[in-house]
Amino acid sequence: MSQPKPVNWKTMQERSGGSFPPEAFQFVREGLNHTVTMLHGIDGNSEAAADESNHVDGQQLCLGLRDYAIEQYGKLALTVLRRWGVIGTADFGKIVFAMIDVGLMRKTDEDSMDDFVDVYDFGEAFETLQAS
Repeated sequence: MSQPKPVNWKTMQERSGGSFPPEAFQFVREGLNHTVTMLHGIDGNSEAAADESNHVDGQQLCLGLRDYAIEQYGKLALTVLRRWGVIGTADFGKIVFAMIDVGLMRKTDEDSMDDFVDVYDFGEAFETLQAS
């Protein structure tokens, strides 16, 4: 059994173009697992999740991350994301592509940063929680 690759947070932060904290990267990683489970009904950490037929595109991931944020943080979801410097779906893309660059995630030839741009407006996506 191979040892997990050590995570270089500084490198990922530099490659993401921001100063996202390790918690933001961990959230995206866990949110990917949540999204794979939600869309494909399989454990996002399983070997089956690595199968390209179970791929999650940028838009699907952004929607899954919204769902995961609400599940994890409830009414505080937007506050938590903003505290991490995540203010829009493009920031999810920056985090994802930084993780791809260091080998923690994979992509297909069709995946691009554009898949993460303006998937939804953060204020609108979380405002119903704030109002209730």
